[in-house]
Amino acid sequence: MVNRIKQFVAEQAIKNIIRLLPRFSKNTLIKLTYLAERVMTKEDPVVLKAIRETRKYFLENHPSIEIARKVFTQLSPHCRRKFVENLFINAMFKGVDKAKEFKEEYGFEPPWFLVLSPTMRCNLNCLGCSTRKYSKSEDLDIEIVDRILTEAKQKMGIHFIVTQGGEMFVYEDMWKLYQKHNDVYFQVYTNGTLIDKEAARRLAELGNVAPIISLEGFKEQTDARRGKGVFDKCMQAMDNLKEEGVLFGASITHTRVNSDIVTSLDFMDMLISKGAFIVWYFQFLPIGKDPDVNLMPTPLQRQRLRNFVEEVRATRPIFIGDFWNDGPFVGGCIAAGRRYVHINHKGDVEPCAFVHFAVDNIREKSLIEALQSDFFKFLRSKQPFAENLYAPCMIIDNPYILREAVKNFKAYPTHEGAEKVLEGEVAQHLDRYSSELKELTKSAWEEWKASRESPEISQPV
Repeated sequence: MVNRIKQFVAEQAIKNIIRLLPRFSKNTLIKLTYLAERVMTKEDPVVLKAIRETRKYFLENHPSIEIARKVFTQLSPHCRRKFVENLFINAMFKGVDKAKEFKEEYGFEPPWFLVLSPTMRCNLNCLGCSTRKYSKSEDLDIEIVDRILTEAKQKMGIHFIVTQGGEMFVYEDMWKLYQKHNDVYFQVYTNGTLIDKEAARRLAELGNVAPIISLEGFKEQTDARRGKGVFDKCMQAMDNLKEEGVLFGASITHTRVNSDIVTSLDFMDMLISKGAFIVWYFQFLPIGKDPDVNLMPTPLQRQRLRNFVEEVRATRPIFIGDFWNDGPFVGGCIAAGRRYVHINHKGDVEPCAFVHFAVDNIREKSLIEALQSDFFKFLRSKQPFAENLYAPCMIIDNPYILREAVKNFKAYPTHEGAEKVLEGEVAQHLDRYSSELKELTKSAWEEWKASRESPEISQPV
């Protein structure tokens, strides 16, 4: 009864937060942080520090104020409400109690989010795509996806789900699930070519789906890898989404070829002008269709990306994430259920979207059972894989970890050719790459640790 009363009071306070949203001002933002601190973080010191650091940025007129202004003024009222309710109230507040119950029962924390790839069908054929070796002849049954989403919510308190493919907008059944699970916030990786005005309108009506459109740079770079005319379709998709007030962003694959372009302020300013809220950077990995180590950015290029991301965060109004270089902010690798897990179109439960090996299939086991596999337990026991968190990955930074896990637990490759990352020329290249990367980032890692002697969190949240 006490918990129910506490939750009711907190929910009423959060509704007050939502009512304040349209009245954008710096003072309103600061008030929101105090209100959020009172109702959401008494038992979570990490979140408490994050909210106080966010307030610090608002007080210092950091560009994050402009990000908040865009949420208040660019999103439609319905999209704005679903963004706050699902991503913050449901995922970060209501989900906490479920997560605590899960940990008490099973002895480990549940993931923060899931990545689902219900289909590998796609209307494009991109050079070096990490998913092109997956079979295109089978999709994950809609009933199974529904069951996964329900289990994630009810048993683990997960209300943030990432969907990808393939191309998610060729999988028509997902529209039904986006609507049915309207208390979940979905982030959808897409090539953007199918987001016409009608699709943008449907997304605005849902309010709980944020498309993240894949780009390789400007027109020349994107069309070279994805096909002629794709860049223009992506730009039109962004215009359609902005017109409808839908939150959207971009996903950038950082390669050796496009590194200079995608780490330019001109490119970032173009995305901001189009109305993007979020940019995710991914390193090109030699996996999937005919793995090519020559497309991998060099360790020096990866370091330049890290410096570029830091510059953008300090000067531009856009949320930016770099899955590899941001290792220090999340404590290293987040795979194998530590923070997330990937389920592919065949139901294979993979440690992450880039590790194409599994020991369990969701058709035969529950998600909870799959998370308790010895394969996953081993990987979680080894995290972080290196003391240097600028080298967090089990594929390219600590390849011996993946080899050991696959061998010891007899993990099967989830598509033809996945094992190439473990052997031969690819494996030899990764050994050299990881050694060079760790040496290059050694001093930066020492500087980062020294700068964190203060308990404050320095990254905008």
